Amino acid sequence: MKNDLARLLRQGLEALAADIGLQLPDNLDIQIERGRGSGHGDYASNLAMRLAKPAGRPPRELAQALVDQLPAHPHVERVEVAGPGFINFFLTQDAAAAAVARIHQEGREYGRSPLGAGRRVLVEFVSANPTGPLHVGHGRGAAFGSALGNLLEATGHDVHREYYVNDAGRQIHILTVSVLVRYLEHRGEPVPFPVNGYRGDYIHAIARDLEAQHGERFRVAGPSLTADLPADANAGGDKEQYIDALVERARGLLGEERYREILNTAVAAITADIEEDLAAFGVRYDRWFSELGLVDSGAVSRTLDRLRTAGALYEKDGAEWFRSSEYGDEKDRVVRRADGQTTYFASDIAYHLDKFERGFEQAIDVFGADHHGYMARVRASLAAFGLDTTKLEFRLVQFAILYRGHERLQMSTRSGEFVTLRELREEVGNDAARFFYVMRRPEQHLDFDLELAKSRSNDNPVYYVQYAHARVCSVLAQAAERGIEPDTHQGLSALPRLTEEHEQTLINALGRYPEILEAAAVAHEPHQLAQYLRELAGAFHTYYNAHTFLVDDESLRDARMALIMATRQVIRNGLDILGVAAPESM
Repeated sequence: MKNDLARLLRQGLEALAADIGLQLPDNLDIQIERGRGSGHGDYASNLAMRLAKPAGRPPRELAQALVDQLPAHPHVERVEVAGPGFINFFLTQDAAAAAVARIHQEGREYGRSPLGAGRRVLVEFVSANPTGPLHVGHGRGAAFGSALGNLLEATGHDVHREYYVNDAGRQIHILTVSVLVRYLEHRGEPVPFPVNGYRGDYIHAIARDLEAQHGERFRVAGPSLTADLPADANAGGDKEQYIDALVERARGLLGEERYREILNTAVAAITADIEEDLAAFGVRYDRWFSELGLVDSGAVSRTLDRLRTAGALYEKDGAEWFRSSEYGDEKDRVVRRADGQTTYFASDIAYHLDKFERGFEQAIDVFGADHHGYMARVRASLAAFGLDTTKLEFRLVQFAILYRGHERLQMSTRSGEFVTLRELREEVGNDAARFFYVMRRPEQHLDFDLELAKSRSNDNPVYYVQYAHARVCSVLAQAAERGIEPDTHQGLSALPRLTEEHEQTLINALGRYPEILEAAAVAHEPHQLAQYLRELAGAFHTYYNAHTFLVDDESLRDARMALIMATRQVIRNGLDILGVAAPESM
């Protein structure tokens, strides 16, 4: 309905502009909002107040002149000017009911729109380092990014979903030596495990696979690996210096070929586990983009060459620096270390440049909240290439904190004491996990209550919404048992009989669904849809508890059945976008 009213205003404004000589902006945004309650109409627009100054007329006078030019619409009863110049629309009694008919006609397509007009958008999300299994903190970014992609797709955008695999850099080398040390332990060459190494059973599993496939191929004498290295933290030394020295020693003893075999095996095993975990969580990607592939292809070097040619790099203390402070960052950043190795940031510059060179009109990075300081430097790199930095958006996702009772569970990938996403899914199920993750703004702190997520109560938001869908299915099953076959055509014709307050509330809620989808897509906020579904479920449950649907009055019965079947469809449509199932029984 909002789109219809916007079209009416545009047509009226074009007719009025010709009369008063008003020059309209090429991309005029006509805003329509829901009315504030009784006496203020069903919808309102502030268009006249926004155009009063360029038109050279008082807002109320311009509003009335615009109202006088509006074409008729079958669902608009009257239009009034109110306050300082608001244009209020009052709809006919059957206007809201028309949405119910649309739902039956459009089914799964109801609410979808061409808002994005095929605009190409790349959504990068999760992108966790392949150094261990995904934990429950990563799950929130996965659920958010997946739901955001679905939202954009539902509103006409051409969405590409991408996972950036950080398979190059220091953390991968730490992973490699962690696996090597465990492998040597299994081969009878005990080596003290580094304080800064990756722990956990998954490291042992990778080491056992290496042993099973390659036997003695990677065996080196334990003492030769650690001799004369600086002390580790548990011996009074620096854990960072020790692990870096251990990496260099391992590379020297094994040679680059054998060392790279361990590295590739470890990364491949963990990446495969991540991919399998996310697929089971209902998260899909169009591409897994390898950082190592970016480095090996020469893309990182070519990107730095371009920056160097543009005068955006300089040398200092043997390293090469990007002048990011000249492009809005708080300080300059190293892109090539004194040892000649490029930094993670250098790869990230190349990756983001690649995104836009592939023709995407917008890129959305879904990062953990700990990446807050990273935004300015990435935008600075795009500015150095003369790109429009507003086309890159960051959504920072707070890691969810998991509680079991009053106990806060730890999630450290180094210590190995973490709850994995897989364990969470097995305990509470995909549906509860995905709904809980997206029901608040991603920037908001989230305490994940395990007991609530598993409960079969109205306090559990996902259960509350799914139960509304299942209740409709139950009513239909009861009708079938009694030999009642609802006549949808007759039910839609009889919708004017649904005058009870609970019925009108539900009908109005159903009509809001397309608006909610567009608003959530524009704001990139799936939680708006989750909140709407909770409100819709609440309206349905209240209606269910107050009225009988399978009444003897056939016309009224069919009308009520048409209404609750439309409700079931909208709940199913919304849950599908959030990646949550719509069960028929619970």
